[in-house]
Amino acid sequence: MAVRNQIIWVILLLLCSKVMAATPDPDRLHLASVTAAVSPLSGDALLVDKYADRVVPIASITKVMTALVVLDAGLPLDEWLAFQARHKPAPANAYTRIRVGSELRRRDMLRLALMSSENFAAYNLARHYPGGYDAFIAAMNDKARELGMRDTRFVDSTGLSADNVSTAADLVKLVRAAMAQPLIAQFSTQGYFTANFRQPRYSLNFGNTNVLVHRDSWGVSFSKTGYLTEAGRCLVMVSQMDGEEVITVLLDSFGSRSPIGDAGRVRRWLQTGDSGPVAGAAREYEQRKNTQYARAQ
Repeated sequence: MAVRNQIIWVILLLLCSKVMAATPDPDRLHLASVTAAVSPLSGDALLVDKYADRVVPIASITKVMTALVVLDAGLPLDEWLAFQARHKPAPANAYTRIRVGSELRRRDMLRLALMSSENFAAYNLARHYPGGYDAFIAAMNDKARELGMRDTRFVDSTGLSADNVSTAADLVKLVRAAMAQPLIAQFSTQGYFTANFRQPRYSLNFGNTNVLVHRDSWGVSFSKTGYLTEAGRCLVMVSQMDGEEVITVLLDSFGSRSPIGDAGRVRRWLQTGDSGPVAGAAREYEQRKNTQYARAQ
C-alpha cells in the first residue's frame, strides 16, 4: 500500500509540474502595450489579461469589423465602386493617394482596407452599403452586440475617430469571428498588392502594415494594425506560438515598433517563461497613460 501511495504521489507531482510548466508566470511577462489580451484561437481562456476590460480607442483595428459587415451583407465582391468624396470631414488625418471619382472592385477595396489600412477604401465600403453610411455604422454596432462585444462602440468605418472604442477582451471575440471568414485572413496577411483603378486608369502599389506577415517563422494567419494619437500603436494578430495558433491583442503601445516587440515578448514568454525587459521610455509611457485612465474614472 505504501509503495502504491508513493507512486500516486509521484504521478500527481509530475502532473502538477506539467501544468505549472504549461502556464508561465504572469509576473515574468513585461509588455510595452498599456492593455493586452492573449488567447489560444481554439479556446476561450485568456493567457494574458493586462487591463483587458479597459475601454480604449482602437484606431484602425476598426477595419476588421468593417470587413465583417461587408461580407455579412453578401454584396457582390466584383462590383466596381466609385470613390466618393467624404460627406463630412474626417476626424483625423485621412491622406490618400486614391483619386476621388476613380473606381475599384469592392473585393480590392476590402483588400486595401485590411492589408494596407487604406482609410479612403474603408470609408467608401461604408458609403456603398445598402441604406448608406449611417446604416453601415449601425450594422457595425449590431454585429458587435451579436458577438457579445459589450464594451465596444463604433462611430465610423475607418478608425480615424477616437470615439471608436473597445477592449482587448472584446477584440479577442472580434478576431475569432474574423477568422471564420477566409477572405479576411487572406487579405489581412497579403504582403503586397497592385490596385488597378479605372475612370481614369492608373495603378498604385500597396504593402502590408505588419512586417511580421513577411516572416515565415511567425506563421501569421490574421493581422491588423492601427494608430491614432489617442490610441497609440495597436496590433491584433493570429500567429503560431509554442506550437499553436494564438490570438494576440496589443493596444496603446509606445513607438512604431513597440507592438512588434511585444508580440516577440509574448512568444518568448510562452516558450521560455520569461519575456525579457521593456525599454524605459515605454515603461514611462505606460505609467503616464495608466495615470490618465485612473483620473478619468
